[in-house]
Amino acid sequence: MSGDLSPIDKAKFVAAKRAAEFVEDGMRVGLGTGSTAAWLVRCLGEKVREEGLRFRGVPTSTRTAELAREVGIEVISLDEARWLDVTIDGADEFDSNLSLIKGGGGALLQEKIVATASDQMVVIADAAKEVEHLGAFPLPVEVIPFGWQTSQALIEETLVSMDVMGRQTSLRMNGDRPYITDEGNHILDLHLQRIGNPRQLAMVLNQIPGVVENGLFIDICDQVVIGYGDGRVETRDINAGTVQEDKMDFVEDDNLFKDI
Repeated sequence: MSGDLSPIDKAKFVAAKRAAEFVEDGMRVGLGTGSTAAWLVRCLGEKVREEGLRFRGVPTSTRTAELAREVGIEVISLDEARWLDVTIDGADEFDSNLSLIKGGGGALLQEKIVATASDQMVVIADAAKEVEHLGAFPLPVEVIPFGWQTSQALIEETLVSMDVMGRQTSLRMNGDRPYITDEGNHILDLHLQRIGNPRQLAMVLNQIPGVVENGLFIDICDQVVIGYGDGRVETRDINAGTVQEDKMDFVEDDNLFKDI
């Protein structure tokens, strides 16, 4: 029941419900990973069941793929799709330029590949994800397991010359073992507190041996759909320079809530 949701979950739900309206019959759609993206997948699954919407989804993780199949979405690979009409995903942080930090869910590599293979990327988020400067959320960097400690040392050395407030790094763990991504890699979380020049940092990090990809998404996001706990939704289009406000209704007996 939607009445049992926390304000943050309500915000995520209304953002996802609004963003689901971007998907039309016949589209090829990138499906993000994380708690907000999971709401989107459920909303799209309901449209498939209730409205007969037909599209093909390209998931950015095994978790998203499993959920998409469960709710009735046709799942294909990016190689099969080749190019996508839109990717809809969450974000851990976004700023006024729609630069993002992503990767809190560990899927940043596939998320960035899918997003950049799309005509447009739409981010769905609750209002708390908007920040003046990126960096309060730890920046994920995916590294190969071989020599990861060397990669970590090189990253820390590089951060000395970057415009960041903090330089602590840590290996992401899953219990007592290193977290393993879908591609079999590790993730280093960079506790930077504030990133003064995200574009420069993104470019420099990817030059370090052992680094596969970083969680800074620069010039990739086209629109952000921001949800609020009272049902309000704000859609910002960075290209058109427009802001649209809507109010989404909650449906107490919505099938989306049956497993929550």
